[in-house]
Amino acid sequence: MSSLVRQRHSLMFRPRSYMAFAIAPQPPVVDWLSDLDASLARSEAFFAGQHVALDLSAVNLSPSAIGQLVTNLEERNIRVLGIEGIDPAKWQAGLPPVLRGGRAARTAEPSAAITAADPAPAPGPARPASQSPEPASLMIEDPVRSGQSVIFTEGDVTVLGSVGSGAEIVAGGSIHVYGTLRGRALAGATGNARARIFCHRIEAELLAINSYYRTADDIEDSLRRRPAQAWLDEGNTLQISAMN
Repeated sequence: MSSLVRQRHSLMFRPRSYMAFAIAPQPPVVDWLSDLDASLARSEAFFAGQHVALDLSAVNLSPSAIGQLVTNLEERNIRVLGIEGIDPAKWQAGLPPVLRGGRAARTAEPSAAITAADPAPAPGPARPASQSPEPASLMIEDPVRSGQSVIFTEGDVTVLGSVGSGAEIVAGGSIHVYGTLRGRALAGATGNARARIFCHRIEAELLAINSYYRTADDIEDSLRRRPAQAWLDEGNTLQISAMN
């Protein structure tokens, strides 16, 4: 009688990181939710398809209150990937998992309390003088179509075509769009306040630099359908101007 030998397959575990937005409620939570509603009224789909972390370090909530807050956010189409800033003893079944190991980004104003969760990576070892450094930039030759998301936190992103409505570009550095920018552009996502956004024709749904953002309703009509750039003035005010 032949014997069957069952081949065992080893389990494979690979570390992997993801870009996420962190929202940090401020007391009183009821007023913070009202401010959030006002922001969402200007950009209803801001959190659509995004990974969101809930930072509760600024509030002291009971487990039941945390559950209610998560429900309140889900009612606003904000799905919480995990919770940070709480005592693990407060976690209970049914809540998103407690996140560990994240490094805090700087605090933003309530009207711009959407911050990049992953800070810039620590610099690696120095390269020999004869070895050329890898370019800290990403070039995309094709248009970025609706529903697509491009995330490159190591440096600049250059799009030779256009960015469609509903598409998204996230860069650790600056963003250059040589066509029409109709979707969302988030530059300086790892804390670079000197990053800028350039586009040949601005019809953007949202522009953001280092956690400060402006929605389509906040962009002046005189700037639309023209070459434009966006930058942070004195590090805390997002400005947009025409380039010709």
